[in-house]
Amino acid sequence: MANPDIDHSATEAADNVLSGDGSTSLPRGAHAPMSIGQMSANASGQPELADGVAAVDTDPTETREWLDSLRYVINSRGDDRAAYLLQAIEQEAYRLGVQIPFSATTPYINTIPADRQPPYPGNREIERRIKSIIRWNAMAMVVRANREDKSIGGHISTFASSATLVEVAMNHFIRGRGDDYSGDQVYFQGHASPGIYSRAFLEGRLTEKHLENFRRELAPGGGLSSYPHPWLMPEFWEFPTVSMGLGPIMSIYQARFNKYLQDRGIKDTSKQHVWCFIGDGETDEPETLGAISLAAREKLDNLVFVINCNLQRLDGPVRGNGKIIQELEGVFRGAGWNVVKVIWGEDWDPLLAKDDKGLLVKRMNEVVDGQYQKYVVMPGGYIREHFFGVDPELTEMIAHLSDEKLKKLKRGGHDPEKVYAAYAAAMQCHGKPTVIIAKTIKGYGLGEVGEGRNVTHQQKKLNEDELRAFRSRFGIPISDDEVAKAPFYRPAEDSEEMRYLRERRQALGGYVPTRPQTSPQLQTPKLADYAGFIEKSAGREVSTTTGVVTLMASLLKDKHVGKYIVPIVPDESRTFGMDPLFKQCGIYAHTGQLYEPVDSDQLLS
Repeated sequence: MANPDIDHSATEAADNVLSGDGSTSLPRGAHAPMSIGQMSANASGQPELADGVAAVDTDPTETREWLDSLRYVINSRGDDRAAYLLQAIEQEAYRLGVQIPFSATTPYINTIPADRQPPYPGNREIERRIKSIIRWNAMAMVVRANREDKSIGGHISTFASSATLVEVAMNHFIRGRGDDYSGDQVYFQGHASPGIYSRAFLEGRLTEKHLENFRRELAPGGGLSSYPHPWLMPEFWEFPTVSMGLGPIMSIYQARFNKYLQDRGIKDTSKQHVWCFIGDGETDEPETLGAISLAAREKLDNLVFVINCNLQRLDGPVRGNGKIIQELEGVFRGAGWNVVKVIWGEDWDPLLAKDDKGLLVKRMNEVVDGQYQKYVVMPGGYIREHFFGVDPELTEMIAHLSDEKLKKLKRGGHDPEKVYAAYAAAMQCHGKPTVIIAKTIKGYGLGEVGEGRNVTHQQKKLNEDELRAFRSRFGIPISDDEVAKAPFYRPAEDSEEMRYLRERRQALGGYVPTRPQTSPQLQTPKLADYAGFIEKSAGREVSTTTGVVTLMASLLKDKHVGKYIVPIVPDESRTFGMDPLFKQCGIYAHTGQLYEPVDSDQLLS
């Protein structure tokens, strides 16, 4: 469904917070695969198999007794005990030969229910105003650049959909580098770069001239590169993330390398997280999903993927006849990741609370993405008829809501409290990486000209009426006389917004992204120290491989640089005579070696 024009002001959150380490337990109310299928919220409701076909309950009384027993265990012994019992029952059923329907997905609802959300720590109203300003400047940057040169290009709609995902992280989670290089590392979604530039402009790190020269980084006065790239903006961007798919695979190996540094005692990376912001269409790139099993195998709990599921790619739906969120959930859960879905905003909570028979969840499960996209561009009456109208009880459930209110029911990725709860859960998860799959609207805020439409990815221009509507929707203090110029807006330095913006980043260790030009220096070995190695090979033939391996073995023993040298060999170490290094240096494994090699007594020192 479409979203309200602006975020609601802060509401009182539940007192109880998330518990557990996230590795085995589930938040209360979350739906895990059960041996008889996915259960409805109703104690007497019918189980639903993974394919959405209801199973036939031949003994409803017995079913109720089992479900009542489950609720008793949860209330008296806790979630962990309930999860253990369910797992034990499932294993015993397999042992007895029961064929259990398999499902890698959970129902199409939020992983974290409303009553388990932690309190939101920020000022929702000030954060909304800051986010609105960033939205405006990001849009104005692309619009103005394309007025100057129609060939400039750029993307408005990607950041429009991911603004809340980025801003909640920036205000409350992503840690700056700091003097000790202990901050988080962030791989930003490439097409959302205008939003990151816009925030840096508010922070005072970029000038208006930079924004005017978007996609013209060599222009007089300085400019901005099309996408994140440290070669083009060496003091700003830390990682290149375009072409699509580069960010995800690089972030996995960065997180693994951080674990290596920690395990080797080279650098304390225990407080660092690696964040990667990804588009749902980007997950079709082979590089995006190609190494996710490695992340789980290496237990990279320092890694967080945030997938912005606005359901659209360049030309149309990502999965028009399917559900990309469910598909991704299955892929990541199957690979061993902690999956947190953020699908519905707080406006849906009262409706889900009344869903005693599971009819609303059933309807959410059966509607495909192409139809969800259709609801975005249609009026509330259409949503009433085509989403809720399929069942009289669903129609009665929303009878008290006007068509306008139905039109404004929020998606989870635009709800700061839902997003915050997901990020908090990711920070508490131990032993596995986390992926947050958030549902949003492509081109959020662009109105009829682009919100949720197939053409919105290519939207570069807005006329005066569209600019005025955007300005009014997000409350930007620009006059009617000036709005057609799409001027950049920056509040006064002593304004409430600017003070809050600076305070949050100071509390988190500094601005992001940044890339300092200085780095720790190593003491380079002197050539004289290796004169013997050179003289030893004089006058006789030595293969390149032998020379390199012998030199590497010597360097590994160097007291200044030895521990910083890491031979990375995909295979064929023995072929090139490197097997003595197995015993000299060891083979790295984050979990340690759990077996005795068959040839351990044959390795040379």
